[in-house]
Amino acid sequence: MSRASGTMNPGAKGTGTNGPGARGPLGVAAIGYAFMGKAHSNAWRNVASFFDVPAIEQKVLVGRDAGQVADAAAKYGWAESATDWREVIARDDIHIVDICAPGWMHAEIAIAALEAGKHVLVEKPLANTLAEAEAMNAAAAAARTRGVQSMVGFNYRRVPALALARELIAEGRVGTVRHVRAAYLQDWLADEQAPMTWRLRKETAGSGALGDIASHAVDQVLFLLGGQVTEVTGRLQTFVNRRPGPDGPEDVTVDDAAWATLTLASGAIASVETSRVATGQKNSLRLEIYGDKGSIHFDLENLNELGFQDATAPAREQGLRRILVTEPDHPYLDAWWPQGHIIGWEHTFTHQIRDFLTAIQAGSQPSPSFEEGLNVQYILNAVEESAATKSALVHVADRTSKGA
Repeated sequence: MSRASGTMNPGAKGTGTNGPGARGPLGVAAIGYAFMGKAHSNAWRNVASFFDVPAIEQKVLVGRDAGQVADAAAKYGWAESATDWREVIARDDIHIVDICAPGWMHAEIAIAALEAGKHVLVEKPLANTLAEAEAMNAAAAAARTRGVQSMVGFNYRRVPALALARELIAEGRVGTVRHVRAAYLQDWLADEQAPMTWRLRKETAGSGALGDIASHAVDQVLFLLGGQVTEVTGRLQTFVNRRPGPDGPEDVTVDDAAWATLTLASGAIASVETSRVATGQKNSLRLEIYGDKGSIHFDLENLNELGFQDATAPAREQGLRRILVTEPDHPYLDAWWPQGHIIGWEHTFTHQIRDFLTAIQAGSQPSPSFEEGLNVQYILNAVEESAATKSALVHVADRTSKGA
């Protein structure tokens, strides 16, 4: 198995082409220049300095405010800026479209870009609604027959410690996985006076903590265990129902926190907890995987460390041990610094772009695919269904049978 993404050697050149119609460097357009746009721009700017990838050019950064996007483009290394994404994706010198815009824009842009023959990377979650996600998946499947690739940006798959955790689980080091605890906790909405944003309106965000951060937690359960979710129960809660807006208090129409219990086809049970009002928690994605031969522990706030217990060792030697995931033979890390020199959150996006580009070059489907993103959407939708019926059990096996 590769130490990078489980599919190819991080330093190896692919055998395919850069994509339909591409000659020379791949021209990249990014849509959105705020939080995610900045993170993705940093990755596009740096990926070729550390990994052997196809040549790319940061052609254009797209945003709605002409002045602000021009400033961002200059700062982030883009050759130019634009305000009309439709004109940009029609350009012959654009081969890749990276969608960092809010979720309500994902479906329209992604489908148009795929139909125009552009490779597409879209931030998670795939879409705001199940219908949009299904339409995007159908467009991606059709585009794949023409050699056009697509991927969802679940960047935590590219944390080296979590990639290592997946390898250990696949190698049987923890044995049969019995249960998983996944908790993604933040506190940026703990203050009742925190202002209203687009992320708190259902029409623009789709959901609250559920789609924003539970999507990461659910994807990690699927990524680490390689399984299929068959049953779901869930609960949603909004603790602060109104927040200050520019014209006075506004109603919050999404959840502040979400809870779910997932049953996997293997028989494993996963509990998922997410909150954006967990006072004192800044960006803590905690994962605990318990098998009959060992366990794994991880916290995103210590992303260079993985906790591992080998329960097959003699009892007198057992205990959770700390693995500092900075060795050259750990996933992705042969491209970075000497042992013990830690990397950061931003590196996950560089790894993500690396995997996307090498898949395009090889002519292979990158992961997570839109189909995998749709699988996560089915599970999130089941959580909402369950919450609406007082945590009734929702069966999802028939809807996720084509999942990851």
